[in-house]
Amino acid sequence: MKKAITLIVFFLFSCNSSNLDCNTYYLIRHAEKVRLNPDDKDPELNEAGKERALVWKEYFNDLEIDKIFSTDYKRTMQTALPFSSSSGLTINTYSPSNIDYQDFLVKTKRDNVLIVGHSNTIPTFVNELIRENAYPDIEDTNNSNLYIVNICGEQVNHQVIKIN
Repeated sequence: MKKAITLIVFFLFSCNSSNLDCNTYYLIRHAEKVRLNPDDKDPELNEAGKERALVWKEYFNDLEIDKIFSTDYKRTMQTALPFSSSSGLTINTYSPSNIDYQDFLVKTKRDNVLIVGHSNTIPTFVNELIRENAYPDIEDTNNSNLYIVNICGEQVNHQVIKIN
């Protein structure tokens, strides 16, 4: 219920309903990962991470997501997989170091998009979408931030909420 009220208020103030060129981006960091080997650059999710991925699935099942994007790492793909499986949407991969944000905006025009990344890439992605430097990197222990960016024509609204 709290989620629904937050989203309703956000969207009421986000867009002029007569403007059809609206997109909403939902950006999350991957869920909790296995930390046994500090040299492992591509760990899988741990048990808490698998549970969080299911929480994300339930959260996004209530929204009308059109596309899913994830970096090509085990932990990000495993975070997106439960929602992808339940929604029937394909997970598209992207490279944070090789993305043209303007092109991305064009390719996702009028879509609601889920984007899964990392503590140092998701805030950058949000900042690029909103065209300002509003969000710092996420702390390494924080896997609960949900960034919501709504773009309607030239109007851009954004917020970050915690989902536990």
